[in-house]
Amino acid sequence: MITLKNVSKFYYSKGVIASGFSKVNLTLNIGEFVAITGESGSGKSTLLNVISGLDSYEEGEMYIDGKETSHYTEVDFLKYRRKYISNIFQNFNLVNSYTVKENVELVLLLNGESGRDMNLKVSALIRQVGLTRYKNTKVSKLSGGQKQRVAIARALARETPIIIADEPTGNLDSRSAKGIIELLSKISHDKLVVIVTHNYDQVEPYVTRKIRMHDGKILEDKVIRESNSINYVDKYVVRDISFINKLRLGIRNAFNIVPKFLLVLLVYLFITVSVTTEYAFFKKQEYETSNFGSNNFFSNITDNRLIINKKDKSEFSDEDYASIMDISHVESISQNDLLVDSEVYVTDNENFYYNSRAKSIKDFKGKIDLGKMPQADNEIIIMCQKDDWYLSGYGDKLIGMKVYLDTDYTTTQINLYKIVGVSYVNNELDGGYVYGSDKMMNDLQFSINAGHSDIEILFNGNYHVSNDYDMDYRIIPTNKVNKGEVYVTEDWNNECNKNNCVNEKMNIKITNLYYNKQIELKVTKLYNSKNMNSLLGEKDFNAFNGAIYISSDDYALLFNSGNYQSSVYVDDVKYVDSVSDILNEDGINVLRAKDILENSEVVAILKIIRTVVTIVLLVSLFFISYFVIRIILKSRNIYYGTIRILGATKKCCKELLNIELLTVSNIAYFAFLILLYLHSNNVIKIGFLNTLIKYLGFGDYLILYIIITLMSYLISVRFARKIFKDSAISTIREGE
Repeated sequence: MITLKNVSKFYYSKGVIASGFSKVNLTLNIGEFVAITGESGSGKSTLLNVISGLDSYEEGEMYIDGKETSHYTEVDFLKYRRKYISNIFQNFNLVNSYTVKENVELVLLLNGESGRDMNLKVSALIRQVGLTRYKNTKVSKLSGGQKQRVAIARALARETPIIIADEPTGNLDSRSAKGIIELLSKISHDKLVVIVTHNYDQVEPYVTRKIRMHDGKILEDKVIRESNSINYVDKYVVRDISFINKLRLGIRNAFNIVPKFLLVLLVYLFITVSVTTEYAFFKKQEYETSNFGSNNFFSNITDNRLIINKKDKSEFSDEDYASIMDISHVESISQNDLLVDSEVYVTDNENFYYNSRAKSIKDFKGKIDLGKMPQADNEIIIMCQKDDWYLSGYGDKLIGMKVYLDTDYTTTQINLYKIVGVSYVNNELDGGYVYGSDKMMNDLQFSINAGHSDIEILFNGNYHVSNDYDMDYRIIPTNKVNKGEVYVTEDWNNECNKNNCVNEKMNIKITNLYYNKQIELKVTKLYNSKNMNSLLGEKDFNAFNGAIYISSDDYALLFNSGNYQSSVYVDDVKYVDSVSDILNEDGINVLRAKDILENSEVVAILKIIRTVVTIVLLVSLFFISYFVIRIILKSRNIYYGTIRILGATKKCCKELLNIELLTVSNIAYFAFLILLYLHSNNVIKIGFLNTLIKYLGFGDYLILYIIITLMSYLISVRFARKIFKDSAISTIREGE
């Protein structure tokens, strides 16, 4: 079965060559029970390791079933051990955290076996070695003799033709030792059993052959009794471990030592919390940076604002607004969108002047500190900061004050409003607003619409363009002009027949982004410096001369055509994208306010710096975690050295390590997600989690999972490179 011809083994250490054994010639056959004896250092264990394929040799030739092995690589010797060799070690090399059953079935799982047949086989082997009552007992709780019986059962499980035992009774009492030798003798009837022993007298009644070594040479090779001459039949099927068995072993390894599991779990919780916190901080900084800048047109650039219009350029209906409000996470709608970015000036035209913005009373969510809520269309409230130095001087005097509301496009003041309430706030972002009725909002909107429209006037065959810079041809609404009529300056008479423009027709056409309209009016009155005050209530003729006065109804007809542009406010910025997608699907164009910011190059530089810092922190975290896990898992050297001896490839060992660490990292990650869920549902309260919940969405959690999984994989790869660089025997010794 095994033949050695002039085989020598040398060791190299620090430039010194030492001989393990030299020029050994030996033939071992199935059915023999061989004992190798000799003093310490005689080379007997080295010979056993060479025969086992655990060590290579430098000279001569070793034949396995007639095949040369001098050309064997490490992989070839691994295949040899899997097919031919089962080892029984002096120190057992069992997995102490496994039960008896788990230790025996380990070799079968590594060989790709599973299911009911495997369980029956394991039970039979445990019964054969007399350990049935200890089947589910952890090996660490067994006596030395019981552990050696487990090792024998494990060796028998592989059904290999050769069993190699190194001092199998060295740590046992005489009674246990006798039982082990009797069992090995029984096994040798159809196998080759080779043992190394210091106590030959103990095994002499059972062995069929004695080999004595001294100083690396065989001094005696003696047949003690006749052995069974059996021809070897190659019946043992070697399989690769299945994926299911890898999962089974990897997950088992993650939990089988509770203190180790808890320590590794703590490390991965630290990694998870650190990476997630750093990532959330990065997202927060990125978000805040993205809000830097300004826009010349849009003054309200809050991150939850979506500016919308319909793709077909039509106006929004009440049904449209109702449908939008039904979208999840839509908090409110500003129908009069142009007012959102327009300043409104509250003034009594004497002493009081307050700069603000207009909002519908429907959007008011504060409380009234002075006065009451508006009841009529001409009643308003002011929201301001309590410590506003300007308004503090007025105090209660604000209540009942009559004021006008002007915009940048107001040409004349028509409607007088009454302040009936004041609301104080502490947040400066909430201050500086005037709240009123829908009619107030519409009246202000008319003025804004006019400011954003091109106005052409056709009068007596001549075109005139209204502009914002002087009063010539400026259109002003007033309640003193009847509908369908228009008052113009007397200076226009030179354009009319007989120098009289009364009863002449005037066509006014307006055009803007969304619509165009025109109306035809009749000139019924001419104003001049003498009658302007009595006709129109204007005292400053020079300031308003050239303006075109029409009725408020006609003005509304031109500039009140519904809402073509509005703003939607989302209750949480993390839902901005999802709400935008729904609006787009409903035929609505969406512009996010933050997307129109004009950012400086400094912002881009800050992003690069933050990215570099984040990468450095992640790399540092990786190495810190790796060294801690390496210390915790040092005992795994013995485990992986053992399964390599049992036939596991390096690739298999690496995959088992990957599964073990990925299992723990997944538990840590999802435990942290549960913690976030409990916090978000107010079951527990942990302050720093607020930032994580606010700035992280589903996509971010997926990215974090990938990052943490990748870190776990890299830790596993680096650790595997460390423990699998040496031979299986060396790996075991390093872990001891």
